[in-house]
Amino acid sequence: MATDDLSAAPRALATEAVHAGREDLAGLGLHAPPLDLSTTYPSYDSREEAARIDAFAATGALDDGPPVYARLSNPTVARFETALAKLEGTESAVSFASGMAALTAVLLVRASLGLRHVVAVRPLYGCSDHLLNAGLLGTEVTWVDPAGIADAIRPDTGLVLVESPANPNLRELDLRAIAHSCGSVPLLADNTFATPVLQRPVESGARLVLHSATKYLGGHGDVMGGIVACDEEFARKLRQVRFTTGGVLHPFAGYLLLRGLATLPVRMRAASASAADLAARLAADPRVSAVHYPRIGGAMVAFETVGDPHEVIASVRLITPAVSLGSVDTLIQHPASISHRIVDAGDRRSSGVSDRLLRMSVGLEDIEDLWADLDRALSGSRAPEERAGRRTDAVS
Repeated sequence: MATDDLSAAPRALATEAVHAGREDLAGLGLHAPPLDLSTTYPSYDSREEAARIDAFAATGALDDGPPVYARLSNPTVARFETALAKLEGTESAVSFASGMAALTAVLLVRASLGLRHVVAVRPLYGCSDHLLNAGLLGTEVTWVDPAGIADAIRPDTGLVLVESPANPNLRELDLRAIAHSCGSVPLLADNTFATPVLQRPVESGARLVLHSATKYLGGHGDVMGGIVACDEEFARKLRQVRFTTGGVLHPFAGYLLLRGLATLPVRMRAASASAADLAARLAADPRVSAVHYPRIGGAMVAFETVGDPHEVIASVRLITPAVSLGSVDTLIQHPASISHRIVDAGDRRSSGVSDRLLRMSVGLEDIEDLWADLDRALSGSRAPEERAGRRTDAVS
């Protein structure tokens, strides 16, 4: 049966990336999404406002009425949330001021139900690891290998947390098998490195998907944010925590993130092609002892040097030596010194994060220019002519 409602038909991810969150613009007489910077909104019916606030406090549900206050909701931010939920294949998504604010909100939701125990698999992003291990939110964590998840679950376990590909060594996990091991406990998968372009964890059984939106979703190194994609029931609880704790995403950040989603598939595919090429060159290079590159692809490459990794960092010129990732320009950093410095050294090493590991976020520069810079930097690390025990995981 013919229909004029094209938005109801399934659409490819590349199409959703461009159009999701923007479906109403033509009807509004607009082409670009509007930016709403209001912190508060006028209302002349305080009785109605009281009823709406009571409803939100009771259920976390947001109605379709006008906004009340920016800590409760914002139209520009809501567009980004709608778009990301469509890309991840979930009912809803709730955004926050950063990826760590998003993870904190998830932990607080589960703790509010008396479920303070977390089962987690290393490696994770260093600050995620620290948040769990330090018990800063009153949580308790049990670190396990994937095979030990089922045995580690207790009556008070509120969450299983994994990251795949993992930060920083790009370890890949079998999300479907892990979700099965979780039973009724929600699996939270950090999908920052893969993005929905390469994998959608809910299709493997994850109930919650976390992104540091600062990275690939924004894509230009100029916006900070975090988001959790989930079902609407969990989203309502996250909105209540966000309203109470105030970890809201600024509207301008929401605007930039929505714009970033439009080019996400193109950026990821182009950067991934360059990353795969560089991983292959590094794997064949005698100055490199190991290369880690995900089977699903991606724009991240991790490698271990034979020589001093600090000298590689000091020697790059085109590549930027900086923490973070996912920008249009290539970044490199030494996890043991920066992103994972806060993790105990023994825990770092036991989870496969060696002191010689470098993590590189490949951007959109010409591949030959990137290789020329890496080649010079590796030569500056004073690698010996022969290396012993060289291995390649990837290409792993």
